[in-house]
Amino acid sequence: MLMFLDVETTGLESSDKICSIAIVAEDAKYYDLVNEGKKIPPMASSINHITNEMLKGKPSLKDSETFKFLQQNNTQDSVMVGHNIKFDLQKLKEIGFIFKGRVIDTLRVTKHLIPECEFFSLQFLRYELRLYKNEEESIIPHHALSDSLVVKLLFTYLQDMASVDEMCELSFKKVLMTKFSFGKYAGNYIEEIAMNDRRYLEWMLNNVIDLDEDLRYSIEYYL
Repeated sequence: MLMFLDVETTGLESSDKICSIAIVAEDAKYYDLVNEGKKIPPMASSINHITNEMLKGKPSLKDSETFKFLQQNNTQDSVMVGHNIKFDLQKLKEIGFIFKGRVIDTLRVTKHLIPECEFFSLQFLRYELRLYKNEEESIIPHHALSDSLVVKLLFTYLQDMASVDEMCELSFKKVLMTKFSFGKYAGNYIEEIAMNDRRYLEWMLNNVIDLDEDLRYSIEYYL
C-alpha cells in the first residue's frame, strides 16, 4: 500500500511535538488535530494556522484515527511517501512508532531527478511543476492533509522518471548539489565558492549544526 504522509508540529525544536497528522492512501484520507501537551507558539501558528484553542479536547496522537490507520498498515508491504519524510518519521519515532515498510522522500528524489529546479520546497514544486493543474480540491499550504495531497501529485509526476524501487533507492542516496540556494552566495556555484572563499565553507561545516546533509556532502566534495 502507498501512503502519503504529512505532519505539522508545534515548532522545529527537538522538544516540539506533532499537532496534526494526515495520510492519503489508495481510497482513504485521514486527518486529525492531536494534542500532545505542548503549546503552539505564535510563530508556529503563523505557518500552520493551528492554535492552542483548536487543540483543546483533541485526542493524543496515539488515540487518533489517523495513527490507528497508520498502525494497521505498518507492514513490510507498505510504502510511505513524504516530502522530507525523515522529519515526519523522526517525530513519530519519538512516540515509539517505527515504520516497517519502504520509504520514499520526494524532496531528495526531486533533487536527484530534477536538479535544475531553483528551489525544492513542496509549495515551490507545486507551482514550478504545475502540479496544481491536477488538484481536485482546495489546497491550503502547510495543512497536513493538503500537503499530503500535493505529495501524492508530486509522486505521480516523478513516476514518469523513476519506478517506486528507484525512488526508494534515491531517497537514501546523497545529492551532489551544485549551487547555494540561500545566504550571500545564493545562486552561486559551490565549486566557485570553494575556490574563492574556502574559509566560508569551512566555517559552515564547523559551525552550522543543522546543516542540510546533502549540502554538507556537496561542500565536502568540492573542498
